Amino acid sequence: MQEMAEILRSKGSIGFVPTMGALHNGHLSLIKEARRENNYVIISIFVNPLQFGLNEDYERYPRTYENDYKLAEKEGVDYIFHPDVEDLYPEKQEAFVKMPDYEGILCGKKRPTHFQGVLTVVAKLFNIVKPNRAYFGQKDYQQAIIIKKMSKDLNFEIEIKILPTIREGDGLAMSSRNAYLSKDERKKAPILYQSLIKGGMLLESGKPIKDVIFIMKEMVEGEGFNVDYIEILDKDTLKEGKTLIAIAAKIGTTRLIDNIFVI
Repeated sequence: MQEMAEILRSKGSIGFVPTMGALHNGHLSLIKEARRENNYVIISIFVNPLQFGLNEDYERYPRTYENDYKLAEKEGVDYIFHPDVEDLYPEKQEAFVKMPDYEGILCGKKRPTHFQGVLTVVAKLFNIVKPNRAYFGQKDYQQAIIIKKMSKDLNFEIEIKILPTIREGDGLAMSSRNAYLSKDERKKAPILYQSLIKGGMLLESGKPIKDVIFIMKEMVEGEGFNVDYIEILDKDTLKEGKTLIAIAAKIGTTRLIDNIFVI
């Protein structure tokens, strides 16, 4: 892959979409934009063990390579990088990328090693694929913003593009983990997005942040979810502010996340 990337980069620009597979329309929207902006498009499919904590869903995470291949081919992807774990981690990994100020908030509170695993594998993928541009979705906004910051701090010559969340018709953010939902849970899942919209309206009307969070929490828990967090922050710094509302909540065994920008 590194040898191929050198050849491709000498001929034109490379657009890169890192994924863990189980491709859906959210991934495909990133691929479409990469196809539009670059001479070559590469996607990676790798379920990264470093970003899964103890008792998380690494073993059962959906692996649908044959279908992913067909979707990628249809969208005009030039190359799929699909390494085994032993390819990326041939020995015990002892070097890690960490960003403490961005990791200990939102999803990082209860998943303390998650973003270290994400940043480390993305840094490795960037060094292997050597893209000019890399594409991420807003649904995983904390991930996208810290990858953007990492790329700047570590002088990767890569433009990080964060594209809007793609949603189902009822508002549920598309995610590979939606496949875990039972029929009843799936019917209830749009409440996350509905609560975000409500929260945005309340925030814009001048409602205090603590009241907005309380109302959103009641909405979501009323549908049987256990709320992990609801945070209202600055979308650029992930510190105090009012331009990002983010939520994580669990129903059954499935944890879902979502967010919106507030203008």
